[in-house]
This record gives sequence, structure tokens and C-alpha cells, in this order.
Amino acid sequence: MREVARRAGVSHQAPYHHFPDRESIMAAIVAEGFTRLRDDSLAALDGAADPFARLSAIGRAYLNFALNNPAHFKLMFRSEHVREDRHDEAAACAKGAFEVLANVAEEVAAVSRHEARSVILTAWSTVHGLATLMLEGKLEKALEGQSKDAAIEHGVASLERMLRASA
Repeated sequence: MREVARRAGVSHQAPYHHFPDRESIMAAIVAEGFTRLRDDSLAALDGAADPFARLSAIGRAYLNFALNNPAHFKLMFRSEHVREDRHDEAAACAKGAFEVLANVAEEVAAVSRHEARSVILTAWSTVHGLATLMLEGKLEKALEGQSKDAAIEHGVASLERMLRASA
């Protein structure tokens, strides 16, 4: 927190004039992250009409958000740092981001034999797992010099093909 305050050009105690504790500061960062993720996901839906293509579009948005904001992304999913059950705004923002996925999963379910919750489980775990593996540098050898953009496209396209084929 001292480093954050130093970079912001304020005293290390300044954030505590606005927040009661460290977790509340991090909860505000989490809320902001989920709001940005929701907004990026909604923007990605523009122009995509086919439900499977819409799911791929938000998958790309998720991966791009994670790779462009690694510290933010990691904090958003670390419940040992921020317990959403104690921070209503963070919980509401997380729910708003999740609802984008849930709504598109319902669209996919309507045109396929998949249940929406199966689509959510498959899509979210795939893109979150890919994001985490890429952020942790665990896929570098497997990607064999492939760019991050190409890896994102390959992962999302594979997910879409799998869901279409099993529909």
C-alpha cells in the first residue's frame, strides 16, 4: 500500500481517509475491475449476432482484459484478499460481469442441446484457465513462439468449435 500511495503522490495513510481498511481499498479495485470487464464484454458483443460467435467474443474480451491487466485480474479472483460477502459493491460488480456470460450462455442454450450452466462452466473455465496459464508463463513452451493474440484466437476458436460440434 505504501508503494501505491507513493506512486499516487500521497502519504501512505491518505487512502485510509477514504477507506476503513486495506481490504476495503482492494474491494474498490475489484469492483472497478469487474465493471471494466463487464463493459469490455458488452462492447465485444457489438456486431456479433450468432450466439456461438457472441460467446467467443466475450471469451476474447475476458482474455484480453486478463492479459492487459494482470494484477487487476489476479486480485479480482483472489477471495483470500477480498471477500465479496463483506463488500456489496464488489459483489454487485462481479455479478454484473457474470450476467453478461450468463445471458450469452442462455442464447447458446436456446439454439443447442446444451444447458446454460454447462455452457457457463465450459466457457468460463476454459478462458479463465487459459488466462491464468498464460499469465503464469506456463504455456510458453506449448505455444512455441505463438503470439498472445494467436493463442487467444486459437483457444477461443477451439472452444467455439467444440460447443458447435456438440450442439
